[in-house]
Amino acid sequence: GGCVGFGVTSAEPFDGVAETMARRRAGGLAAELAFTYRDPEVEADVRRSFPWARRLVSVAYAYEPAAGRALRRAGDVRVARFADGDRYVELRAALASIVEALESIGARAVALSDDSRLVDRAAAVRAGIAWWGRSTMVLVPASGPWVLLGSVATDALLEVDDPMVRSCGTCIACIPACPTGAILDNGVLDVRRCLAYHLQRPGMIPLEIRQAVADRLYGCDDCLTSCPPGTRVIDIAPWVTGPRIVDILGATDDELLERFGHFYLPSRRPRILRRNALVAAGNDRSASLEPIVIGHLGHPDWLLRAHAAWAVGEYATPIGEAAIRQALSGESDGRVRVELKRAAVGRADEGPTLT
Repeated sequence: GGCVGFGVTSAEPFDGVAETMARRRAGGLAAELAFTYRDPEVEADVRRSFPWARRLVSVAYAYEPAAGRALRRAGDVRVARFADGDRYVELRAALASIVEALESIGARAVALSDDSRLVDRAAAVRAGIAWWGRSTMVLVPASGPWVLLGSVATDALLEVDDPMVRSCGTCIACIPACPTGAILDNGVLDVRRCLAYHLQRPGMIPLEIRQAVADRLYGCDDCLTSCPPGTRVIDIAPWVTGPRIVDILGATDDELLERFGHFYLPSRRPRILRRNALVAAGNDRSASLEPIVIGHLGHPDWLLRAHAAWAVGEYATPIGEAAIRQALSGESDGRVRVELKRAAVGRADEGPTLT
């Protein structure tokens, strides 16, 4: 772990980036991902937000091998490695030290990390610390895709570095590795298919991807674990265990926020963690979890009742079938009734294919 990339580039707009982002948004590939695609013209030109900026200092922080690799056990859920803790703490500290150094010589400087005012991947490539990967991630020598990116905008006329001239060549390992085919052949991500996107957005998880969710609670690392430049880092990472489904479903809101408050949670409500855990339980189908899942058929939150219905249907046991029939007799929410009726007829209807 630690800082594995440091480079400087100009604050000029990034050629073609705004147009590419606008085109993908217009084509629906960005789905409802407002943060990344809110205003491509602003995100591709840091001077729209900071007219005084002349340089961008780009930093790459590696969170592997420190974050470890998941030891998959029945009843566990997986969390994307970048989110195993607040890995941005170290990155923000590094950026703050750069800001302090620049301000000490009389320059203006502002740190940007996970910020919609800058396409940090484009900055990293032009600053010479990374190259564009086919998965749309950027890759850093020796660390591969296992990095977080941050930048500092400054008016200091620092010497600029040459862009990195490198590519994935003929490697397409990430494309077949994606569980839902979200990475297109032309190196474009169709967010509508991306599990990481659906696991952090509000509302229902689409029926057609619930089995692909498998044991995931938050995020998806499959395009990263399949990436050859990052394999060596993973090979030396320690094995770690994930959270338990039973603990997620049994925790209070405060307990979940204390443990997972660094996640992006819509409206800061941990209901999506329970929703995701219920889908994982339906895929896990451990006998010890079934009573807990059945208990959620009576949960006050319609979203959890709906996903519990799907999970109980995946168990396909006589006790589950009886619980579904009982729940259906007293359920008034139309969204939940749809799930209960589907569960009542078994697992034959897996829903439409992804389009």
